[in-house]
Amino acid sequence: MADEQQQPTAPQPEPAADAKRTSERSEVVRQIAKQLKESNVALLALVVGRIGEAAALDFLRQTLEVEAQGGLMVSDGQRRRTPGGVFFHLVKQGLPKAEWMAWWPQPTMRKKKSAKPPQPAVAFLSREEWLQWIPEALQQPGKATTVKITLVGRPGRIVEKGGVVLTTMESSKVPTLPKGIPTPPEEPTTYIVYIAQKQWAKVAAAIQDPADRLIVEGYPALEKRLGTVAVYATQVTTTALQAAKRAADAPSG
Repeated sequence: MADEQQQPTAPQPEPAADAKRTSERSEVVRQIAKQLKESNVALLALVVGRIGEAAALDFLRQTLEVEAQGGLMVSDGQRRRTPGGVFFHLVKQGLPKAEWMAWWPQPTMRKKKSAKPPQPAVAFLSREEWLQWIPEALQQPGKATTVKITLVGRPGRIVEKGGVVLTTMESSKVPTLPKGIPTPPEEPTTYIVYIAQKQWAKVAAAIQDPADRLIVEGYPALEKRLGTVAVYATQVTTTALQAAKRAADAPSG
């Protein structure tokens, strides 16, 4: 009688490894929910399960940067998105539409109450067309009682003189703007940033991490001699320090 050939057995999953992966994923979901104060944990878990822990944490970092710059408005411009809403929006923007449409929960279609009359088409002006109207606006300028600018990114060379830290930051990335707003110039804008030594001491160690981002709030002024914008810092932190503070301030449990 011929010997029976032994059939290969399929590899069995390792319970310990699966449990560790599940625990890590749950911890990332908990971390994001806590920092963004997001109550839709089920959707967070779905997102983290689909895109992975590393990608989810990167979207969390992007969300904190956007929030530091003032956040994002909803599509109709009526209100500001919640931090969790910004996170989900960035995830959608960062993935191919066909990919997230395959698994993202779709909203239930509501029955239209009544058809709205068609709105007349608006002819938006180009930047060049807007420039010819600026002199008219300058004939009667208004008065700004509060002026503030927020910079988020990596600082350039650090120069320390007379109790002040001097650095520069350059920006050429244009955010999503409301319809009708003219496109900003293509040339990058250079910001000269003045930071008090006492303020810098609070962030000097954290900003050594290449993944961290400096957050500077301050008063902007045109530096005509250099063709740049000078920013006189009033508050300085980093995205990592800001995230740590949010986590510490969040209620436990």
